[in-house]
Amino acid sequence: MRWIVMIVVWLVAVPAWSADFQAELSEIQKRWAEIQYQMPENDQEKAFERLTTDAEAFAERYPEKPEPLIWQGIVLSTYAGAKGGLGALGLVKRARAALEAALAIDARALAGSAYTSLGSLYYQVPGWPLGFGDDEKAEKFLKKALAINPEGMDANYFFGDYLIEQGEPERARVYLQKVIAAPGRPGRDLADAGRKAEAKGLLNKL
Repeated sequence: MRWIVMIVVWLVAVPAWSADFQAELSEIQKRWAEIQYQMPENDQEKAFERLTTDAEAFAERYPEKPEPLIWQGIVLSTYAGAKGGLGALGLVKRARAALEAALAIDARALAGSAYTSLGSLYYQVPGWPLGFGDDEKAEKFLKKALAINPEGMDANYFFGDYLIEQGEPERARVYLQKVIAAPGRPGRDLADAGRKAEAKGLLNKL
């Protein structure tokens, strides 16, 4: 009887744990989008700093899951972008470590988002001796992301942006148009609208 009770308790507890995880993940995603796309630029650095603390705590609570590590990397990366300067280099190194840890657990998690985020870091971060930037690694990771999620909004956006950086605007146009045509993601309306607007902005500059 004792074992039956324990099994029933476990079966009841699993959906609650899963629901808590999904709620936390959704909250991190929502707050990131609000800061990135709705908050004035002057306020973003402090807001991303606070969100970094929460994202790191989220990853610590679920060390066996790749999704919190991916979002830890994403938040650290955007915090670095908001901070700028030499002070951002430590943040992008922490972001890279989180994303690499996510890849080691499940490279396909969140439709290959760890590859997308790593690729974006490698072409945006300065190269040696200041940073670890590397265009060849950037292309490799971004292509892996596209292989997993060929219609993905973020994968196409960052590969398009990368191609612009490489002086290939016509190739970039194809990928940026796919961003605009990409289907929306459940619960990610604000992020989707922001990403599509960014893609349109890049297309207008070509």
